[in-house]
Amino acid sequence: MAPPLGNDVHTFRSELRHAGHTRRSALGGLAALGVLGAAGCSRVAEASGKEGGDLLDRLRAQGVVRLGIAGEIPFGYIDKDGQLTGEAPELAKVIFKRLGVDKVQPVPTEFGSLIPGLNSQQFDVVAAGMYVNPERCQQVIFADPDYQMLDSFIVRKGNPLGLHSYKDVVAKKAKFATGTGYAEIEYAVGAGYKQSDILIVPDQVAGLNAVEAGRVDVFAGTALTTREVVKKSGKAEATQPFAPLVKGKPHVDGGAFAFRPTETTLRDAFNVELRKLKKSGELFRILRPFGFTRAEMTDLTAKELCGG
Repeated sequence: MAPPLGNDVHTFRSELRHAGHTRRSALGGLAALGVLGAAGCSRVAEASGKEGGDLLDRLRAQGVVRLGIAGEIPFGYIDKDGQLTGEAPELAKVIFKRLGVDKVQPVPTEFGSLIPGLNSQQFDVVAAGMYVNPERCQQVIFADPDYQMLDSFIVRKGNPLGLHSYKDVVAKKAKFATGTGYAEIEYAVGAGYKQSDILIVPDQVAGLNAVEAGRVDVFAGTALTTREVVKKSGKAEATQPFAPLVKGKPHVDGGAFAFRPTETTLRDAFNVELRKLKKSGELFRILRPFGFTRAEMTDLTAKELCGG
């Protein structure tokens, strides 16, 4: 279990006013839209010119909200029974019901297609645990984060090379792997690791396999995904979570729902309900089945992570 961040979070919060990084890299606009179009989803109604937007009123009238998801466990995906689940969709079900919208409908796409798809009216909200960073804040507006996340490594049992940070990876000349488009690529490069030497694999399962087979010494991912994937492994373990350094300062990521820039009324109403869930402890009860711990609960704000 990840150690509670406690007062360290408040230390980190003052350091968050710099260019953030992403859990997944965004794809280019035209290519991303092409992928989204191939999914065969219908376009939602055009945005109105009403100040603050009228999407919440329209969602209440139609009784359904369309959620952009990226098929990524545990953030938002379709399970083996064909049902929509994940931390973001399950949270969306609760909040939108409180807002008077009883049904949620998934619109699966690639992660890089989420922002282009949202802004081209393909769905109503991004529910994919998307990291908040200044670049994305120029394209969409975010609710406050519903979780925060540190990094962790998958290493062989006993952590023979003593790898606990990206600087350790560089100093020990360890064979390093991470996932396609992961923010951990930039964290490693920032610590001095040569990008062309990084083994890029599809996801944390492939990363675990690479460590177990001895093809790499370490795989980097989020604290949540690494600790979950090693649970049944007899050859590998996850290191204690740590904050990567960005421009020499500890960095904590936060994931949140994204909305079109015109829909401030919906975003603000969403935030009101989210705060209630945080205060009551219900947010943790919703996220806990997906591997989240109390260490991932947060009072970070979108404004902080956007650099404002």
